[in-house]
Order: sequence, then structure tokens, then C-alpha cells
Amino acid sequence: MRRRVSSVLAAALTVTALAAAPAQARPSGQDGTATAPAPGGQPLASYWYPDTLLRWDPATDPDARFNRSFTPLRPRAADPALKANAGARAGEGRIASLVSFGPTSGNPSQGSPDSDYYAFGHWQYVDKLVFWGGSASEGLILAPNATVIDAAHRNGVKVYGNVFFPPTVYGGELRWVRDFVQKDGSRFPVADKLAEVAEYYGFDGWFINQETEGADAELATSMRDLIKYARAESPKLDFMWYDAMTEDGPVDWQNALTPANDAYLADPAPVSHSMFLNFWWTQEGLAASRDRARALGRSEYDLFTGIDTESRGYDTPVAWDALFPPGRPHVTSLGLYRPEWTWKSSSGRADFYARDSRYWVGANADPSNTETTSPWKGLASYVAESTPVTAKPFVTGFNTGQGDFYNVAGARVGTGGWNNLSLQDVLPTYRWVVSSSGTRLTPSIDFGDAYEGGSSLRLSGRLDAPNTVRLYQTRLPVAADTKLSVVVKTPRAGATNLKAAVAFTDAPTKFTTIDLGPTRGAGWERRTLNLSAHRGKTIAQIGLRASAPATVASYDVRVGQIAVYDGAVERPSPPIRPSVLGTADLTPAGKSVRLSWTPPRHGSVHHYDVYRRYPDGTRAYLGGTPNHVYFVPRLDRAGAETATTIEVEAVSAEYGRSRAARTTVTW
Repeated sequence: MRRRVSSVLAAALTVTALAAAPAQARPSGQDGTATAPAPGGQPLASYWYPDTLLRWDPATDPDARFNRSFTPLRPRAADPALKANAGARAGEGRIASLVSFGPTSGNPSQGSPDSDYYAFGHWQYVDKLVFWGGSASEGLILAPNATVIDAAHRNGVKVYGNVFFPPTVYGGELRWVRDFVQKDGSRFPVADKLAEVAEYYGFDGWFINQETEGADAELATSMRDLIKYARAESPKLDFMWYDAMTEDGPVDWQNALTPANDAYLADPAPVSHSMFLNFWWTQEGLAASRDRARALGRSEYDLFTGIDTESRGYDTPVAWDALFPPGRPHVTSLGLYRPEWTWKSSSGRADFYARDSRYWVGANADPSNTETTSPWKGLASYVAESTPVTAKPFVTGFNTGQGDFYNVAGARVGTGGWNNLSLQDVLPTYRWVVSSSGTRLTPSIDFGDAYEGGSSLRLSGRLDAPNTVRLYQTRLPVAADTKLSVVVKTPRAGATNLKAAVAFTDAPTKFTTIDLGPTRGAGWERRTLNLSAHRGKTIAQIGLRASAPATVASYDVRVGQIAVYDGAVERPSPPIRPSVLGTADLTPAGKSVRLSWTPPRHGSVHHYDVYRRYPDGTRAYLGGTPNHVYFVPRLDRAGAETATTIEVEAVSAEYGRSRAARTTVTW
């Protein structure tokens, strides 16, 4: 007997219960009215009902500009010869992850001054991310905020907004479904708006979860027609359908691809791009689903078999062998529901990263060794890693997108907690794969120091034999002017006992090493290595090798940046005409501020850094964004100053910085 309410819905209700709309939130009422935020108030992620979406116009929505992502979706590569785990399979089952990064309402557009955040970083295993949320009391249609789009796209992961029609017992109204599929002649106006939102904000598609009871076959047909229409009008727009409403209209979870729901996948032409199968599946049902997908001319990997980890995380019982049979092709892809359990159940940041590691790579914190007595081996045991490191320049500072301070080029420019996934780097492909004939060093993301951002890579432990640390799978061609740059820091002047390690596609598991030499002091130091001797080759892996002539009892080295680029470091011209869009008073001596500027005339831009200048000439970091607008949550007046100078710098992909452009905030 099937339950009448799916656990997807139950989680959505949890999101609603946790939501606390702040004073600046935009109420998206069912009558379509909306109250604009203060000119300098907190911009928020967008959410609507079908009728309010029809009235949405980015030109009149003051928050819309702050929710835009300009980070393109990077292409990814996966070399089966370089997969960490022998049992993982490449090019078969993929992973879709349904994540609630925050409540439906009150979700900041560009991060916040709080380090307690789900800073997800295991993108190498994920193919699609659904920005989960929506509720009857707030809004049914939820667009992802820019930070998540930026981080996902930088890692080659598609991002979907969410459309949620709740059961009537939880506030759902069938008229919302009818409003959604209404037609104007041959057009579906809401579908046109879904395409407009995705294109304007820069994300890739929509997850549709229709669980409102009372529909009939006509309404179900209209839903399929809307998706087909949207695909024809907007070929770049993806749709994922949730297994709830059947072709006849009732909500009746099939937990498989069956004659009752397969028309949402193909009718007979393709309808949705993929389908998320409900959680109560069986081995027989999955095998039949695979066969049915093939019979429809679709791949079985367009089916994402759901597992609900919201309440139990890696203690969730899963029949893994039915989904990913050992030594045989995957039966379908995998749909993860609420993997942010690793954060919400944690006791702090260290506990979160430990739980997240166990969830994704297993109990040994090593994707190459997932053997454990626990039924949950880690997803790296089944799905091989992909890499977005397929073009130069490639730069990483091991910045996770959260921290307790902010460093720029090794200098402390900001204090206090923060989160901003727009600034997250591509993190290591392998966390952590270390080979040694002796004691293995312990790699970690360290939040005690950083070269750029709030974290760095730390290698520590007993060094009594050579250690090779695999970090990145890549596909980077080497030209005559290609350089490999490594920024390191040792506790004191002396030998780093560290070498850069590079493998090429002609022998992808064989590393060539280049010694980084000693440091002159205890600060950050850069080593720039010439790779011209290898021109014409393609870099397949980047790692590090630590070795010493004698045992080092307490080895401790931080790596603040690794970069591969051609020629000189690009320095863009300054941003043009920074201006203050508006301010909002927080206290008599404190404001929030909305800023805007025009991109520089020359040079590519990875992101912009924003500072405030103090009367004594020093300055402090206010934040960063790849966007051309930025929200400063709090700017405090310094003494009796009558105006505060704001400075904006453009930062290139190689982390060259422009001269500062300036504007002022008056008091």
C-alpha cells in the first residue's frame, strides 16, 4: 500500500515551517500584490505563484539583477582510466541532487555574513542540482539564487528551479495547476515565463512536482503539452518530472516507469528530459523501468531513482545492488533527496565536512577505498568522478565558499564569518587519494589560513616515505608559454619537501615532478614553473609529492593556490562608473547598500572584489561577486566621516587585479 503523502512533500513542509520571512522579504501573495523592498535592502531569491509569475518583469523587480548568474556551464570530462574507485562506473548512472539551501522566502541572493551554511563541494559526482523549495503559504515556483548557479556551473553541473504543487491537505489548490497550464491561443504563458526566468537568471531547467489531488486526464495532458511546448520554444531548457501525477490525472506514485506515467517521458516524442522515480521502488520495478525506457527510445539513465536521505543521511537503508549491481551496468541513475542532511544534522563545520565526506566518498575519507562494514559505502563507490578542469586558465585557492575571515593574496582583508558560493573554487577531484609505502599524510581543507578566500589545502602528519597526493583530474593542453604556479606556506623558513606532480594523457597515471624548493620565511610564497618542455601534451592529472631525505615527524605545509595558465597574468581594466543604487538604514551609524557598476572595457573577469576605505587610508573587504551588482549587508560609519569611499576591483581568471574604481556612500 502506498502512502498518501510522499516524503518529498513532507520535506517541503519542513522548509515552510522553518521559513521566517524577514522584514525585507517580498510577499508574493496569491492576489499578485507585492511590496518592493527598501532601495538598499536585502535582495532575495525569487518565488511565485503561477499568476504572480505572469506579472513578473525583471525591469521592475529590484531584486532581479542580484539573482543573475553570468557563469557559463563548463564542459566536463571523465577518463575511466583515472577513476578513483575500481568499482565505480563512468558514463552510466548519473546523480541528480535535490537540495534546500535555505527557506523559500528570505533566502539571500548573494550569500550572507554567516559561515554556517551548506557549502557543498562534491560536485564531481553530481550531474544535475535541483534548488529545492516552494510551499503553499509562500510560493510554488522557486528560482535558484545566483551563488548556487555560479558554483554549479563552474563545476559543469546543471541547475534546475523547482515547481511544487502541494497536496490539498497541505494547502494545495487545483486552481494553481490550472493556472500553470492555461493557454492563450497556441501559447502557454507560464511556460514562456519559465523560459524567461531561466534565461535571465542563467540556470538550466525546471523540476516539476505535481502532487495536488483532483486532476483529470485533460489536465494531465495539458501538463505534458506545456512541457512539449516549452521544449520546442526553448530548446536549451531542461525539464525533470517527478513521479506523482499519472497520465489519468490522479496522484499515484508508481515508484517506477510504468504505462501509467511513461507518457511524461515520451508521448511518443520526448516530453521531459528526465524523470525522478519515487522512493519505494523494488529491484523488479527498476529492471522493468530500464526496459521500458529503452522501448520508448530513451536511456535508462534518464530515470533518476530516488532515495530520501533528509532524516537519516548515510544511515538510510538502500538496496544498492538493485540500483548499481556489482560488476554490471547501472540499472538507472540516482536521485538524491536532501543530501544537506550532512550539514543540518552536524554539530559544527568540522562535523559537517566529516559527515559530507562519509556521505560522498565513504567512511575512509578516500574514494579509492570505500570498503566498510556499513551498508553505505559512499557514492564514489558507484559513480566515477567528472572534472570541469578542461580549459585554461585554471586557478584554485581551495576556497569552499565559506569562512571566518577573508584573505586576498595572503593578506587578511576581512574578518567575521561569511558564505558565498559564487566565490567557491573548483575543489579537488579526489578527496583524498594518497599513495605511500610508509605513513600517509593527511590532506585537509584548512579554515585557519588562506591565500585567497577563507580556506587552503593543508598537508600534515608524519613524513617517513614519499607521498603522492592526487588532487585534480584535468584536460589541459600545454603550450609553449604554459606555466604551473604553486603558492605554499611552511611554519618556518626551510625545505618544503614538496614537489608539483603532473601527469599527461599519454601516460595518465605516471607523474612528472618539479621541486618547489625551500621557503625563505613563514609567509606565503609563489613558485612559478615553466612547462614549455612538455608543449604539445595534455595534462591529465595535477597533484603534489612530498618526500624528505630524513623522516619529518610533524610535517605541516599549506598550499594556498595552484594555477595553470598561458603567458602573463592578465590584469583587466577597472570597472566603469560604480554607483550606489540605494541604501537602507540599519542603525544611526549603519546601512545596507546596493551597488552597481559596468564591466571593464578590457580583459576577462572572474569576479569583482568590493572594499570600503577608512579615513586613515586602510581598507576592509565587503564581499565579492561575478555579477555587476552587489549587496553589502552592513556598512558602518567610521567616526564622524560624512562619506565612505567604496572601491571595486575586477579580478581576472588568473587572479590579476585591476586598479580600483570608486564611489561614495554619504551619511
